[in-house]
Amino acid sequence: SILCEEEIEELAKTNKNIGIDLGIKEFATMSDCTKAENLKLSKEYEKKLKREQRKLSRRCKLAKDSDKKLSDSRNYQKQKKKVAKIHNKIRNKRKDFINKLSTKIINNHDIICIEDLNIKGMLKNHKLAKSISDVSWSEFVRQLEYKANWYGRKIVKVPTFYPSSKTCSSCGNIKETLKLSERIYHCECCRLEIDRDYNASINILRKGLEI
Repeated sequence: SILCEEEIEELAKTNKNIGIDLGIKEFATMSDCTKAENLKLSKEYEKKLKREQRKLSRRCKLAKDSDKKLSDSRNYQKQKKKVAKIHNKIRNKRKDFINKLSTKIINNHDIICIEDLNIKGMLKNHKLAKSISDVSWSEFVRQLEYKANWYGRKIVKVPTFYPSSKTCSSCGNIKETLKLSERIYHCECCRLEIDRDYNASINILRKGLEI
């Protein structure tokens, strides 16, 4: 068989750059004042999935109590397929969301600045682990990177410990503390009041363009 390499044309320059702050409530807040709301797929399907998983556990127990191999239990196998189908739906919806969002960003910007998040470290926080896993930041960044490579765009990763949320995007003052519950950034120096995630996205863009 003959394999043909398809040449992908680079996209035309847009003369626009963007900074992206990733989050859990809002999947992405961007420096152009736009937000991409998180799909919250796990909550949408959570009850249904738990119900079907409980049924699967019961059918597993029934099969074992009857000395049946799970592979021979039609009821167990049928229920196993139901659970797999729900997982598959969640996966496909999230994949579609990430694909569309990453394509839109790549199409409309030359340079995309994003935090170099320590996702493995963040997953160690058990309170946030499930939410972080659900939103699929890693897959989003992966798609941005390979699409940027294909279409001649540039991804800039801002260092993990850069204080994008604590820094005032107007005067550069850095807050000593900023609670997660504080959704509006108040600057003590220049009196700026701004959505904290939008503030972070502006700082990410500015820092990324310096790198």
